[in-house]
Amino acid sequence: MNRNWPRAVLFDLDGTLIDSAPDIAASVNTLLARHRLGPLTVPEVTAMVGHGIEKTVERAFAAVGHPKNSRELAVLNSEMIDIYADNLTNLTVLMPGAREAVEALHARGVRLGVATNKPQRATEIVLDHFGLTRFVDCVIGGDAGVKKKPAPDILLASLERLGADPWDALMVGDSGADVDSAKAAGIAVAVVRGGYANVPAETLGADVVIDSLAELDAAIAELQRA
Repeated sequence: MNRNWPRAVLFDLDGTLIDSAPDIAASVNTLLARHRLGPLTVPEVTAMVGHGIEKTVERAFAAVGHPKNSRELAVLNSEMIDIYADNLTNLTVLMPGAREAVEALHARGVRLGVATNKPQRATEIVLDHFGLTRFVDCVIGGDAGVKKKPAPDILLASLERLGADPWDALMVGDSGADVDSAKAAGIAVAVVRGGYANVPAETLGADVVIDSLAELDAAIAELQRA
């Protein structure tokens, strides 16, 4: 790789740029309470995050001993979206180093995207809330009409909008879904410890592992030398 790499950086959202687990857990517990179930702890819900709201809802009802079929889950997912829409930023905070990393890359002229399984509108609201929208050139959410991670589709669609090729890009995430989608797309990938993965970050198969986004510049320099 060269010193001009990467031309584009794609960020996952939940567990990478933001710590949204407390708000997601509160929303899940509100949904469960409506059905006289629950509650679940924040760590329990955190372990369910990463493959979209539908999967989180499915896992939550299974965890409390009431698994649902696909028809029931469709109704519950709609309920969850409405509940979570009112709880997007109550308890959510930026992950350490997130703002600084985004601002630094933007200042260097790197094209930035957010590629997430989170719904599009919810993602946009969160980015606006934290003042990150002006730094981001592309946002594609899990309901934007392309396959969710771990499929490569969201990442490839993001790069197309950014005008970048896979070999000119870096994916930054926290989970196996991020690593798998990046590898399938032919994109280098960095994983941040302390996100929502259920296994140690070192076991996910990323090109580099960092303790926080404050180390992203150093990780990029390491990959440039590779």
